[in-house]
Amino acid sequence: MSAPASASSARSVALDALTRIEHDGAYANLVLPALLERSSLSSRDRAFTTELVYGTTRMRRACDFAVDRFLVREPAPELRTLLRLGAYQLSIGVAAHAAVDATVTLAPPRLRAVVNAVLRKVATGTIDWPDDATRLSYPDWIVARLTAELGADDALAALARMNEAPPVTTRDDGYVQDRSSTWAADLVEADARERVADLCAAPGGKATRLAGTGAVVVAADLQPHRAGLVAENVARLGLANVHVVVTDAARPGLRPESFDRVLVDAPCSGLGALRRRPDARWRITETDITELAVLQRRIVAAARALVRPGGIVVYSVCTLTAAESIDHDDGQWEALATPGAPWRAYGRGARLLPQDADTDGMVVLRWKRPG
Repeated sequence: MSAPASASSARSVALDALTRIEHDGAYANLVLPALLERSSLSSRDRAFTTELVYGTTRMRRACDFAVDRFLVREPAPELRTLLRLGAYQLSIGVAAHAAVDATVTLAPPRLRAVVNAVLRKVATGTIDWPDDATRLSYPDWIVARLTAELGADDALAALARMNEAPPVTTRDDGYVQDRSSTWAADLVEADARERVADLCAAPGGKATRLAGTGAVVVAADLQPHRAGLVAENVARLGLANVHVVVTDAARPGLRPESFDRVLVDAPCSGLGALRRRPDARWRITETDITELAVLQRRIVAAARALVRPGGIVVYSVCTLTAAESIDHDDGQWEALATPGAPWRAYGRGARLLPQDADTDGMVVLRWKRPG
């Protein structure tokens, strides 16, 4: 892989972003756009910077293993970040002399010798990975959990696919949205005669998709700034049939039995969409899944109270765990037909794995209220 001509500047911005992510707890998807906006990098350099930041963050564990073989002690945080950045460049095929020399140049003088020595050894050595979690760069618990949920072959395929950058897909109306989210919104099957609530609407992709059917959509979110994102997207698309409200999905201030359909795109661990959030794998814990499942159950109960008799509730999550999806199906309501391939039957719902159609992983369930 050849780096852009002005790659030194790109690497400098990347190092700044990685330092903030690794040492200050910044989120990659927030800190990097801000740094790029302030830079004078070309579009090509911006793409290279994004690859370095997202890739190094995503492959942190693998990069650490690659360099730790040549260290006698745990490096200081500043050195650790530099070595990760250099190791990642080598892993994606950047020419060894360019990756090593440029990373050495970024290092303060006192660290240049060790950065040069370690990265040159990484460049010429081979790696015998100790396990799949290290090779694929995930915490042990995520690999174990998905293996238990999916089986070894599907779990490893899903984890490998989530190490690849997602494709950019654009709807006919110009909204950029992963196809899995578009498909989930379409499974609501709303039409122009109906009232539809989207209880966890931000940033507005599913709500605006629903509005395209002509239905009257109430798009709700708990946080005012997130509801604002929905409103911005609604305005940009020129939609007059979406009403944005700020309310708690677990206790919505909406009239019971007043909707024909309700979509719950519930807060979840995001274990099916890790390719979009490179630092999420290092932030999520198994305890989070347990706590999120409690919140999800409350939201499902609230959603059921909002639909009229005979109305439909569609539940979707961009995760792959039973605790956050099919475990919420109590069997009391009729389950509607599940979509076909590339979706796979999962309980009374359907699950889409990242490798099935190069999308985010997702689970959907659809229930019809008795009456």
